[in-house]
Amino acid sequence: MSDPSPLLALRAGLLARFAADPALVALLGGRARLHDEPPPGSVPVYALFGDAEIRDDSVDGAARHLHRHEIAVIARPGSVRTALDAAERMAALLGEPAMPLQGCRLVLLRVSALKAHRNPRTGEARASLTVEAVTETT
Repeated sequence: MSDPSPLLALRAGLLARFAADPALVALLGGRARLHDEPPPGSVPVYALFGDAEIRDDSVDGAARHLHRHEIAVIARPGSVRTALDAAERMAALLGEPAMPLQGCRLVLLRVSALKAHRNPRTGEARASLTVEAVTETT
């Protein structure tokens, strides 16, 4: 079986990091819920993988990839704070060093943006993180 793509390897690493943190799990309603799309019948607070981009960043023969991932945290109705608390905890967890990944090595990981916004039509509030990383194929 081949190693997952660097994009999928980073997503798996993020999931593992988030699921291992009791404080974040509590903010997300008792389990680290990070989905590709809103789960049917799910009650906030939960998180969604948003847009993701991976680009070749190879140097000196080393196969490297530059990542940009969006993570959206959906708030409880009327409370953007519930999403911000979870997003800020995620950002803090991503400041910790060493995240093992399958098939590649994490060179750099940082949160480049944290935003809060409300949909003016629906009133839905959410927070979003922009996660940037560099991985190197092992």
